[in-house]
Amino acid sequence: MASTETRARRVAERRQQILDAARTVAEAEGWAAVTSRRLADAIGYTQPVLYGHFPGGKTEIMRTVALAGFAELAAATRAAVGDRTGGQAVEAVARAYLGFADAHPALYEAMFQLPLDVRFARDDSEEELRAGFDALAAALGDGADGTATEVLWSALHGMSLLERGGRQRPGDRGHRIAALAARFGS
Repeated sequence: MASTETRARRVAERRQQILDAARTVAEAEGWAAVTSRRLADAIGYTQPVLYGHFPGGKTEIMRTVALAGFAELAAATRAAVGDRTGGQAVEAVARAYLGFADAHPALYEAMFQLPLDVRFARDDSEEELRAGFDALAAALGDGADGTATEVLWSALHGMSLLERGGRQRPGDRGHRIAALAARFGS
């Protein structure tokens, strides 16, 4: 029994090494630099070992990294909101969301821009996606059909991309967040 547990732990650790290496390479050089050869070299294993853990290759790795990112973003937004409500909750969630996008640009790209086999906005959405959406909805107090949450999410995503592209005034993020809070925090 102990050898089965030890083997399972080693498999999980190796799998996490692959994911960590992919994320590190992507953050440093972009997703184009994430190749099976590069990851195998980074973790000290052969490419077949990598494919043994992720038969879908790079696509499966990016999907797994993205889903973990959604869980991280949900945790960050929940922690930021705490017991705040109304406009304060919206401001906290906006700062956490935009801060996450700033701190993890390649992860954010995998989550929201790269083609992934995930099910957004459906009843059978992955748990990580649902948790992220629910964290935004909780900050809004959106107990309706989720439309307000989708609009807030769209606004935050747009702000993130526009800021990253240098298409919004860099020093005015606080004003934009305050405007969101005024519109969504009531």
